[in-house]
Amino acid sequence: LRVQNTKLYLAAFAALLGPLSFGFVLGYSSPVIPELRKINDPKLRLDSSQASWFGSVVTLGAAAGGLLGGYLVDKVGRKPSLMLCSIPYVFGYVVIISAQNIWMLYFGRVLTGLASGITSLVVPVYISEVSHPKVRGMLGSCVQLMVVTGILGAYVAGITLKWRWLAVLSSFPPCIMLLFMSFMPETPRFLLHQNKHSEAIAALSFLRGPHADHAWECRQTEASVQEEGLNLSEFKNPTIYRPLVIGVALMFFQQVTGINAVMFYAETIFEDASFKDSRMACVVVGFIQVCFTAVAALIIDKTGRKVLLYVSGIIMTLSTALFGLYFKIVLPDQNNSSNPHVWFTLNAASPETESTISWLAVVSLGLFVAGFALGWGPVPWLVISEIFPLKAKGISSGTCVLTNWVMAFLITKDFNDFIGFLTSYGTFWLFSTFCCLSVIFTALYVPETKGQTLEQIETYFRRP
Repeated sequence: LRVQNTKLYLAAFAALLGPLSFGFVLGYSSPVIPELRKINDPKLRLDSSQASWFGSVVTLGAAAGGLLGGYLVDKVGRKPSLMLCSIPYVFGYVVIISAQNIWMLYFGRVLTGLASGITSLVVPVYISEVSHPKVRGMLGSCVQLMVVTGILGAYVAGITLKWRWLAVLSSFPPCIMLLFMSFMPETPRFLLHQNKHSEAIAALSFLRGPHADHAWECRQTEASVQEEGLNLSEFKNPTIYRPLVIGVALMFFQQVTGINAVMFYAETIFEDASFKDSRMACVVVGFIQVCFTAVAALIIDKTGRKVLLYVSGIIMTLSTALFGLYFKIVLPDQNNSSNPHVWFTLNAASPETESTISWLAVVSLGLFVAGFALGWGPVPWLVISEIFPLKAKGISSGTCVLTNWVMAFLITKDFNDFIGFLTSYGTFWLFSTFCCLSVIFTALYVPETKGQTLEQIETYFRRP
């Protein structure tokens, strides 16, 4: 059993270097944008609009990566897809390191975003298919844990490293992933789908140890994997469309709860709360994310997926409502504001009111980040890796990842427009409403997958 777990954890760790790389991509812009806005070279200096694109263009690359990953994961397999995605990671960073103008920076960010989109789809699928039910939740939650660890790593390294050297550091995790994954097996489910029975037995022997009943596990899996290819007409089948609707809705709610908006405010909020070093404050936020995502990974196989979504949704509902209250108290009437930018409206606030109530913003921020990390950060990615039947996994997962990244782009780019239309407090109260709706959706439609095999989960969706 010890050998079995060691080799399974080794395979999971090799795959999880992908989300670590993904986290460095997401975290890279936070310390780099302030540096590039002050750089002496006019060809590389970013204005406000260019800085916004530098941060958000990653999501467009990731949306394309989600579609490409959905194709690759079914056609070439889980393991080769992970190895292939290391190429745009590294090439993207090479373009950034050698950048001579802003367009090279954008291109490098799109490439690393493309790799991130593939990673965000393939790694949860790989881990869910190599794991056994007792540890699948924990290992699946480690996807988000490694993402936030990568973000924190970029924040910490960005304190001392210049932007080119930070890109050099960020290129190491995908290189190590390529090396490690070359020694790991393909998933048994995919091998059985390809009618490679002996290779599937060998993969199970590596993952479960030589003394496990590999033949029994193969028989359990073969019935569901040896089906015909997927036709569009089959989307009328509840075993296909029900998990797809649930997966798309989970990705939608993950973004419209306002995580990108809250992180967008973070640096300004800490500055207004008299934090002298806003970069260190961002490191603290990253540390909170890592800690609570780790807690979620440790308890998810005991508490279940739905309990964490409930707790997370309730915490986020309350914290975004408090955010709205903070801005309602601190900010002047914004209904006719011609400049909805966060820093303008905050600077327009009454200094006395702001200083006495700034604790409310910091507490709200901490609660929101902790709540998101506990449930709505890791759980949706885990659930979409579990609920799709094998023949629909590629296209369904790709649709979910595309939904997630398109919503992330819209929230990131159009956030100021929301503030101009609804005011700051109205925007956060809207997020609070979505957080509340996410709890209701979880109660009504999300199945509990704790402790079930992937075959048992497929059977659940066959019920009328």
